[in-house]
Amino acid sequence: MASHTAFSPSKHLTRANAFFDYDLKNRPYARLDLPSAKTARAREIQSVFLNEQGDLCPLAALHNLASVVPVLANDPLFLWHDSKGNICPMAKVRALEQINSILVAWGWGTTFGHSFRIGGASFYLAKKIDPEIMHIAGHWKSSPYETYIQAFKQISSQHLANTAAL
Repeated sequence: MASHTAFSPSKHLTRANAFFDYDLKNRPYARLDLPSAKTARAREIQSVFLNEQGDLCPLAALHNLASVVPVLANDPLFLWHDSKGNICPMAKVRALEQINSILVAWGWGTTFGHSFRIGGASFYLAKKIDPEIMHIAGHWKSSPYETYIQAFKQISSQHLANTAAL
């Protein structure tokens, strides 16, 4: 979402779009049903599945969010309250400003939204996840993930080449 005023429950994630359950092996997961996505047809809902991830666990973060910022089902999933107590949806621009202020403070440079897509793809490639699974899970209708694979191969080969000199 580009701005706070652009929020629409029919287009953006709300608390009602988040579901918690257990898989067949009794492991917890969350399912986020996206009311709209650039990779979906009109009125097609796409689901994103999240599982436990250790210290940076998205499930724990979603549970914490629900307890720290209680809201109604049709309120934005990601939000904050302003100084007057009004609900403000998290806008992409504001989120990236906050993330970049932290990254710059730590001397790590800046990022842009699409960096998370390549970061996620690189993470799964490093975990030896089949690229076809990434293609399906990422709801890619084309093959941009192949660009990420090539970038990952180039970066990893540079790092591996440098390990021989250490």
